[in-house]
Amino acid sequence: MHDPPRILAVDDTPENLEILRMRLEANGYEVATAADGEEGLAKARELTPDLILLDIMMPKLDGISVVRMLKHDQSLRSIPVILVTAKADTRDVVEGLDAGGDDYLTKPFEHRALLARVRSMLRQKALHDTVASQAKRLEDQAAQLSDWNRSLEQTVAEQMTELERMARLRRFLPEQVADLIVAAGNGDALLQSHRREVTVVFCDLRGFTAFAETAEPEEVMTVLAEYHSCLGEQIVRHEGTLERFVGDGIVVVFNDPLPCADHSERAVSMAAAMRDAIDGHSERWRKRDYLLGFGIGIARGHATIGRIGFDRRSDYAVIGTVSNHAARLCEAAKSRQILVSQRVLGAVESLVESVLVGDLTLKGFRRPMPAYEIVRWFGRPG
Repeated sequence: MHDPPRILAVDDTPENLEILRMRLEANGYEVATAADGEEGLAKARELTPDLILLDIMMPKLDGISVVRMLKHDQSLRSIPVILVTAKADTRDVVEGLDAGGDDYLTKPFEHRALLARVRSMLRQKALHDTVASQAKRLEDQAAQLSDWNRSLEQTVAEQMTELERMARLRRFLPEQVADLIVAAGNGDALLQSHRREVTVVFCDLRGFTAFAETAEPEEVMTVLAEYHSCLGEQIVRHEGTLERFVGDGIVVVFNDPLPCADHSERAVSMAAAMRDAIDGHSERWRKRDYLLGFGIGIARGHATIGRIGFDRRSDYAVIGTVSNHAARLCEAAKSRQILVSQRVLGAVESLVESVLVGDLTLKGFRRPMPAYEIVRWFGRPG
């Protein structure tokens, strides 16, 4: 790849060339132009650009013919080509792609679409150049490395095994946990049991059991998909760790494996955002005669955290009273209600509008536990 990336624009309409040149140069690219297919082919051989924007309909040599010649030239075939056409008929585009074109644009150019396709093709070119450079380096060293082949094969096999292991981790563990394991190399230590103070958020749908018993299975799965997608956006945005799904229940943890000093603040902020996001879905569900509400419980405390399971299936789990506390607060919450523990409120009191609900008798706890409703999240000023 050149620095900055070099782009060749080929078009027999000067106005189009000028538009392309101005837009691309404004985004930091080096731009060369050609007024027809023959000139474009010559400049491609002379300049070896990183990307070619090629008009299909041109005199002398049309764009499809140019593509075929580029792709038959060993030194040019790796250059990505974006075909440009003003025709609504897709036959030229199909023929151009069959000839070896990598993408296409239609005139008039939509600025963001142009830049998006250019960036995409340049990423592919950069990747190809990296692979080609590595392949050349390996080829140059092949004579010296002949007696290392057995070791190299073993290394590759080990790397593939490791990649497969990481793929399994990403299937069964929260994304943040899997990414930390990959980054740490010997990441199994991260999954060993350890103690840490965390904030746990438990949320579920009110009335879901009754709904699931009477609705068709397809309706139930549709609602769950909408629900999980809606809440998933907020979990990612607030950098929570999705610990598990429990039917319509979702458990999110803050402060492990990624430590954060303001974990209770993030948890309450996420809960408020979840409540607002679900409101839109609740209205649509109501119109479909689905009587579903949404409640949240949040607790803070120390827990034992680590991997549970066996060699073929592992989960990342938070074990301790704090998880049960959050779950019981969620059970006690009414629709649209966020109930938090005393310790959570103590961490966010200046950032919220809250109301004392009272001492609640929660299953699994020997004494009543104070609970507070988060009416509104203000957050930090600025």
